[in-house]
Amino acid sequence: MTEIFARITDTSIDAEQVVAAVDDPTCGALVTFHGIVRDHDGGRDVAALDYRAHPEAERFIAACVASEQERSGLRLAAVHRVGELSIGDAALVAAASAPHRAEAFAAIERLVERVKHEVPIWKRQHFADGISEWVGL
Repeated sequence: MTEIFARITDTSIDAEQVVAAVDDPTCGALVTFHGIVRDHDGGRDVAALDYRAHPEAERFIAACVASEQERSGLRLAAVHRVGELSIGDAALVAAASAPHRAEAFAAIERLVERVKHEVPIWKRQHFADGISEWVGL
């Protein structure tokens, strides 16, 4: 299997680098997921987000990628951003390549769900009304 491409970064995510990590001429499908900061949540206007990670978060995201690569036999990659993010910024970019699209879509779905539930990263939403709240604690 390929090397593990899984990162936590405090700078903008280079989506081309994530895609390059899974690019394979034997694969007919390459699926990406971009988790983008949106301007609303639960009927409230969001001004910005702030992500914080446990010091071991990169180990956790790497374990998710490695486990899903081993389970599926596919090439996978994921990068999660931390720090202050603005509306429209990518918080998570993940990619999967496979011989066929159904496998790639299923693999990216599983990987994103695992990252969301298993990687110790917490989100603080800053609402337009000046109130903020932590999500995922």
